[in-house]
Amino acid sequence: MTSYYRAIPQFDLARPSGARPIAGGWCWFDHAEQIERDGSRRLIPASEVPRDVAKSISSPRAAIAGLAMEWPRIMGILNVTPDSFSDGGQYDSEAAAIDHARDMIQNGADIIDIGGESTRPGAEFVPADLEIERTIPVIRNIRRESAVPVSIDTRKGKVARAALTVGASMVNDVSSLNYDAELSEIIADVGVPVCLMHAQGDPKSMQDRPEYENVLLDVYDHLESRIEAAITAGIARANIIIDPGIGFGKTPAHNLALLRGLSLFHSLGCVIILGASRKRFIGIISKEPEARSRTFGSIAVALAGIAQGVQITRVHDIAQTRQALTLWAAATGMRQQ
Repeated sequence: MTSYYRAIPQFDLARPSGARPIAGGWCWFDHAEQIERDGSRRLIPASEVPRDVAKSISSPRAAIAGLAMEWPRIMGILNVTPDSFSDGGQYDSEAAAIDHARDMIQNGADIIDIGGESTRPGAEFVPADLEIERTIPVIRNIRRESAVPVSIDTRKGKVARAALTVGASMVNDVSSLNYDAELSEIIADVGVPVCLMHAQGDPKSMQDRPEYENVLLDVYDHLESRIEAAITAGIARANIIIDPGIGFGKTPAHNLALLRGLSLFHSLGCVIILGASRKRFIGIISKEPEARSRTFGSIAVALAGIAQGVQITRVHDIAQTRQALTLWAAATGMRQQ
């Protein structure tokens, strides 16, 4: 039976001498939770975690798009679409998108993630040429004005190639390289980072009664298999980022189980992205129907992820999240950039 090991993250300044780092970052652990598929769990000292797993948990992560992963990074969401769930239509003109990118950079975004196809529940397919038409002029203009890295949020090889050609630094693929075989080849050839996200089903149908045997372990196993597929395709492990896919084929209960167990994913040895900003489960729990009014709930979830060592937090509200992170770091004594 396969055992799973979830480091119990701590970030207190009073750190025991035998504690081990988590991903070379701000969190440490001296105990872990051993989890079995039969539902059993037990707390064990860090010294009992198998050596290879402990190494995966503790080893420092490589820089992503030139950004060190030793402290939390904020990824700004820029949807140049008419139908995204939170900000659809706000930035679907080139001028509005570029202005918003400038604002996000000014407010402290470490990276900008640009998408030209909505992946909200029920979203319709967008042809690659239309994605390119929406995203490439914006990427080109950002690169002319700023050194802040740009990520292209796409599952299509043709779109990724066009974006990388004009200066994008990484690819964020909601299909985890399952949609377009050409995308793996492009990423391997260019040598850029890629984010592999878990999703059950495609955007149009993913919220049609999603089911799991054990959502935390099922998502872990899926991401582990996609990491191996990416490596087989020639993508360096250091260039692989993982995302548990909050809200992508998950109920609110599934999302909460993933959030509570996020530190398990450090065992995969990759940088972790958490993208929960303004999502429906936040509205359900907080009783806030308007996506744009879920800033405070989104920040709470972001800080919960950072407290578990998540390196990149993908958000809509840059200034507010940056302020919250700055104060959280100051209050906890966490080292900042």
